[in-house]
Amino acid sequence: MDILVTGGAGYIGSTLVPMLLADGHRVRVIDSLLHGGASLLGVWPHPQFEFMRGDIRDAETIRSAVSGMNAVVHLAAIVGDPACARQPALTQAVNLDASLALLEESKRANVSRFIFASTCSNYGKMSDATQYVDETSELQPVSLYAETKVAVERVVLDPIQTAGICATSLRFATIFGVSPRMRFDLTVNEFTLEMVTQKHLVVFGEQFWRPYVHVQDVARALKLVLASPVEKVQRQVFNVGSTEQNYRKKELVALIHSAVPDAVVEYVHRAEDPRDYRVSFAKIKETLNFCITRSVPDGIREVTQLVKAGVIQDFSHPGFRN
Repeated sequence: MDILVTGGAGYIGSTLVPMLLADGHRVRVIDSLLHGGASLLGVWPHPQFEFMRGDIRDAETIRSAVSGMNAVVHLAAIVGDPACARQPALTQAVNLDASLALLEESKRANVSRFIFASTCSNYGKMSDATQYVDETSELQPVSLYAETKVAVERVVLDPIQTAGICATSLRFATIFGVSPRMRFDLTVNEFTLEMVTQKHLVVFGEQFWRPYVHVQDVARALKLVLASPVEKVQRQVFNVGSTEQNYRKKELVALIHSAVPDAVVEYVHRAEDPRDYRVSFAKIKETLNFCITRSVPDGIREVTQLVKAGVIQDFSHPGFRN
């Protein structure tokens, strides 16, 4: 296939692109390089790789990027609650307006498949903490980031607005693990870094639930949806992760603490948190036979080894955070 990956230099994209190339696809990446482009150096010489530097808010740029493509994997976004809260107008323009424009242009260009990167943050706060939420549960976004994702999802799943294109939405669990464009502002990665380097961690709201998934498994899920029969994925939404990888923050910290026993952990109780959700991932397992290959403990070991190896000299560099 000829596949356009928006935001292909990012945390997920730089993991996905080498996989797609290894499978024989031709891959075009469009990225504004907000966080740099060093993550693409490994694929740069590949004959099936093409790069476009551009802003997905620009209509002409998107028209050129989509031209000739069979599929679009739309990852480009202002990612995460803090980044979106700091720049709400930019978030609206990129995450909502540009996403809808990209979908429309993909339809005009006769792209056959469109995958939208969404988030389990859409679930917000569970009404019943003893139960799991799934793809049929009510969405209760409590941040601008999630609100924009929910708004695009409504269009992606609308049979009228996505007529003629196989559109799928994937709600990712909180991602962790090592990527060519490394991030240390994601919970597992951040907590592990702090405990290994500072020997101290302050944890807020230790009782709240989150699901977690390795960045490699996110990329595998994207590949799987691209290769799945249209009737299984058209106008469908899938949570991406594993039901067994739901953790309270306190449980997560305990796993890291076992790898870094000399670290000191300080818990600050928070009675309220806008996000608290435990997620079922049964649908993607049953429909597409998707199973994860790496657990949270695997990711903790992986990040610990990276931090201790000295491969990265300056963990405070802004390029490692959104």
